[in-house]
Amino acid sequence: MLRTTTAKGQQLTWRQRLSMADLKLSPYLYISPFFILFAIVGLFPLIYTFWVSMHEWHLLKGQVEFVGLGNFATTLTDRFFWNSVRNTMSIFVLSAVPQLIAATLIAALLDRSLRGASFWRMSVLLPYVVTPVATALIFSSIFGVPTGLVNNIVGVFGVEAIEWKRNVMESHLAIATMVNWRWTGYNALILLAAMQAVPRELHEAAVIDGASAVRRFFSVTLPSIRPTFIFVLVTATIGGLQIFAEPRLFDVSNAGGIGGSDRQFQTTVLYLWEMAFFRQNLGRAAAIAWLLFLLIVLIGLVNVGLSRGIATAGENRTRRKRRFWPWKETRT
Repeated sequence: MLRTTTAKGQQLTWRQRLSMADLKLSPYLYISPFFILFAIVGLFPLIYTFWVSMHEWHLLKGQVEFVGLGNFATTLTDRFFWNSVRNTMSIFVLSAVPQLIAATLIAALLDRSLRGASFWRMSVLLPYVVTPVATALIFSSIFGVPTGLVNNIVGVFGVEAIEWKRNVMESHLAIATMVNWRWTGYNALILLAAMQAVPRELHEAAVIDGASAVRRFFSVTLPSIRPTFIFVLVTATIGGLQIFAEPRLFDVSNAGGIGGSDRQFQTTVLYLWEMAFFRQNLGRAAAIAWLLFLLIVLIGLVNVGLSRGIATAGENRTRRKRRFWPWKETRT
């Protein structure tokens, strides 16, 4: 039987051995609840969904027969699936890009010395508190035809009523407006927290060097909050590609809420919901879920790669400037 001894050859007591084991195992025990919970509510459903996608699985009858990758092949040749992907990407671009730009500008404004700063910072979070169902119903009335608020406003200028719920681009703009209204303030507060963590000495040094407020924003603030901006970009990508409540309730009275009479604003998650609960084909729905998961991972990796590439290019330009104009780094 092996005995644990110290460097001087003295045998350790059981309390000393227990203390050493506690030092080695405690960190793993402290973080284990997260991984256990993730395995139960995250990893297992993901694996089980893939198992369901390999079968012809009816909502009421359950597992029928094994079809392998047949559900994936059928989904990839389904025109309704690709229509939902195009709609999702269109709404995602129309919402994510203006949302991130507006959130960054709002965060920059809130980072300044304002009277009642806490009031303004909490005010931008109010749209996020409103439930998605209430948001969708409110904006559905705002973009109503022909008596919606927007059509009443444009009618004053002699413009004909816009078919927000029938035309493709108009419906995408309306849904993107809902998403932007709800999530811009939330992302602005995250970016604001990152901006407030930037050392003020950097801004003071830039002011001494004669940099304007705009130059300080692009040369000091944005590079300093790059990790947080990437986080916001990735979360906006995940949320934008999983949009469901807004298109589901935008025109629920038309065609049962599947995304318009011609599926003009049906997103991928909405198509997944239709496949699972209208057509009761859980195998196809699971295959759609996995394809959407792979699409989100791919676009997320592209976003991170582009962000790091832009940051690396900026750092390389800074090094070149220091190499050719070293006197600009010296101070009297």
